[in-house]
Amino acid sequence: MTPILPKNSFHRFTVIVVGSVVIGLVISVFIIVSWMKLQKKLQKTENERVILQAQVASFSGELAKLKSDDQYQKNKKLEGDISAIETTYSQTVSTYEDLLQLKENEKDTRIFDIAFANILTLLSDREYATAAADLTKLKGDIASEEQKIISAFTIPVHATASNTPPTNGFSQQSVTTDIGTFLVDLIAGDLGTTRVLVDTASDGTCTNNCPAKSLGDYVAGSGAYAGVNGGYFCPPEYPSCAGKTNSFDTLLMNKNKVYFNSDNNKFSVVPAVIFGSGFIRFVGQSLEWGRDTSIDSMIANQPLVLSSGNINFNGNSDPKMSSKSTRGFVANKGSTVYIGMIFNASVSDMGHVLKTLGMENGLNLDDGGSAALWFNGYKVGPGRNLPNAILLVRK
Repeated sequence: MTPILPKNSFHRFTVIVVGSVVIGLVISVFIIVSWMKLQKKLQKTENERVILQAQVASFSGELAKLKSDDQYQKNKKLEGDISAIETTYSQTVSTYEDLLQLKENEKDTRIFDIAFANILTLLSDREYATAAADLTKLKGDIASEEQKIISAFTIPVHATASNTPPTNGFSQQSVTTDIGTFLVDLIAGDLGTTRVLVDTASDGTCTNNCPAKSLGDYVAGSGAYAGVNGGYFCPPEYPSCAGKTNSFDTLLMNKNKVYFNSDNNKFSVVPAVIFGSGFIRFVGQSLEWGRDTSIDSMIANQPLVLSSGNINFNGNSDPKMSSKSTRGFVANKGSTVYIGMIFNASVSDMGHVLKTLGMENGLNLDDGGSAALWFNGYKVGPGRNLPNAILLVRK
């Protein structure tokens, strides 16, 4: 016998069945609508992709057309020309300055001058590749000629062979060191009777087109009995010195108690030498020195080749310091100051020479075309005009 459901139970069952059907229909409708929206988005994305692809193809065509255009080709050629000009300009400046240095030691440089003039003609004709190759060759030829000059250098027979410096006055002597024999011009001054002054052509800091004078003019102007060129500066004939001719950027106080380049040397590591009443002091870095005006003068340059009797410089990567040249120096042995020249020497050679002479400290000065030494007339030079010089004056 089949059981009969109560009336209320039947009603609840009917509601559950109808509710389930309705929920199923709602879910189905939601799924269908969501699917249709997704399909619509996919179709829109596909349409956008097709449009974008067409645009890319159009742009590619326009770019190809632009690249084939005469103006584009002209710009590419101009870009190449500018690059070639920049490269060959640097080569040209470097080679020309090498040629200037050669002229300091060799009077007849006609074959090198002609070669350089031919290179300038090539550059004017825009033959950059050929000019670059010829510049490389000329630079090598100049280096070879300089080596010949170095090898041909001989010490004069009249030079006294001695490793002992004079106690006063001038001496030219050959000094035999652990690395070879060198010709040296020395001027000695007893600090008890000699003041050491640094004189300048400018009244104050100068950055371009600075005044300069010969060493002889400095000597005469201060009533000095001896003098030597000062530190490194930018010669007017060097293309790389355009915009800063005859300027120097190291610390200096001249005989008038004026400090030069003070602001940009507060943290300078460039060595310096200080001259006072009866004393001389060398410092390894300019920053070690204040701005005392009670001294007679001071000048900075580099490197400090000898410090407390020990060699302080053994060379670096700068070819101008490693090349053989006529090199100026200022040094001391006790209370005697020495200025002078070492011939056919590198900067590192200078340390060995001064140590052999028994010096305590020694500072490198300018060299080559700037080298000048005075004692009753020029012993070396006159060389080019100088923005500063070191002078020995009787007290």
